[in-house]
Amino acid sequence: MKLKNSLRWSLFFINVIVIIFFSLLIFFLAFGVPGQSSYTKAISPTSSKITQEVRIWLPLRLKISKLKIDAPIKSLGLTHDGAMDVTKGPYDVAWFNLWPRPGEKGSAVMAGHYGIWKNGAVSVFNKLNTLVTGDKISVLDDKGVMISFIVRKSKVYPLDANASDVFYSNDEKSHLNLITCVQDKVSKKYTKRLVVFTDKEILIGAK
Repeated sequence: MKLKNSLRWSLFFINVIVIIFFSLLIFFLAFGVPGQSSYTKAISPTSSKITQEVRIWLPLRLKISKLKIDAPIKSLGLTHDGAMDVTKGPYDVAWFNLWPRPGEKGSAVMAGHYGIWKNGAVSVFNKLNTLVTGDKISVLDDKGVMISFIVRKSKVYPLDANASDVFYSNDEKSHLNLITCVQDKVSKKYTKRLVVFTDKEILIGAK
């Protein structure tokens, strides 16, 4: 008799536990885990921030008012030989698309031709060497946003020189570096490279 009563009480408690379990399960499915909605809201960015973070854009035009340059930008990578690719024509510039976009942290790099072509065309960077510290360079992206940079310095590199500082920076700031050839006046060969280093313009009051 005692065994039967114990069995009945055991079955009773089991039934109660099962009923409570399924009641809580139904509650959580219907209303969610308590506090979940407020927690999710706290850690999730707003829709506008999401749009800003995933915004994909490309540089469209390079503008240097001092040199009367308003050049289209082509997105290029490496050649089959592993060198930075350049444009085929005299009037446009090549953005090295394996590196940061202009305005992003790090050093964005663009290259353009120097010299006079056989058909008389004047290369886009034919007067790049006349830029001085403080001159302004701007990049227009395909979303209509203009980003400005200020010339910091210019430097000439031999072809076999270590030019890693053109492509790398560790100051967590945004840079745009422009590259072109330098022609030797005697041999008429392009034996060196000119690089103009610029820093993103920081507007007063901007964060």
